Amino acid sequence: MHSKYTRREGIKIMGAAAVATAIAPVAARADGHTVHEVQMLNKHPEENERQVFFPAVVRAQPGDTIKFIATDKGHNSASTKDMIPEGAEAWKGKINEDMEVTLDVEGAYAYNCTPHRTAGMVGLILVGNVDNLDALKEVRQRGKTKQRFDAYFAEADEILAAESS
Repeated sequence: MHSKYTRREGIKIMGAAAVATAIAPVAARADGHTVHEVQMLNKHPEENERQVFFPAVVRAQPGDTIKFIATDKGHNSASTKDMIPEGAEAWKGKINEDMEVTLDVEGAYAYNCTPHRTAGMVGLILVGNVDNLDALKEVRQRGKTKQRFDAYFAEADEILAAESS
């Protein structure tokens, strides 16, 4: 039987495929966990956005590593205060240096570039069973940071909804 999709359904399917590609793991470690790479960039490679992490939303499992790559100069990665799971360790990388963080505690982690946080250079990592996303949404944000977090929270909601259906 031949199935026909509307244009809107086709766009949704392509969007889901793009999200799945954007959050695809980069490499498996010897212990079976995954290393996800996130670039720290002055300009998004596909959109007209400045001061970004790419990808901005990462789906990971407990024990996975996030490798922040200093692709462009002037950036770092730091966990955002009051926006990581209870019991998780905060991190703060040095400017212009790659860094890795292994996340063992399940939940949503918000992070930022220290010098460019107010410019909206923020991101989100979803690890395992995420039950603290609503709490992160309640943390007060302003300006470009709020706009970006709102977009990333919406993307996270889509990812988690797709997984539960």
